[in-house]
Amino acid sequence: MQTSIRLLNVTFILAAGLLLMQSGQAEELSRAAMLSVSCEGCHGTNGHSPGAIPPLAGKSAEYLRDALEGFRSGEKQATVMGRHVKGYSEDEIRLISEYFSKQE
Repeated sequence: MQTSIRLLNVTFILAAGLLLMQSGQAEELSRAAMLSVSCEGCHGTNGHSPGAIPPLAGKSAEYLRDALEGFRSGEKQATVMGRHVKGYSEDEIRLISEYFSKQE
């Protein structure tokens, strides 16, 4: 009987740990999705541009991160992007880049 209770306790602890891990991943995904909303005004829903603005969906995270960092530093010239990206931290740029790289 005690073995069953111990096994049940271990199972519960492992399940709780998995839920907490998933919760952290979901929180980061939600943050990335929230940050991406400001991009969608020009680059389209989920990065699928409806017009002349470049699409973001499916580009590599590295490409997107390099472009955003280039806009932020002024190395890459743009009319609007330099002003937008200056408000993002490096972590937020990473989240945005990873989010759009996973869109199909």
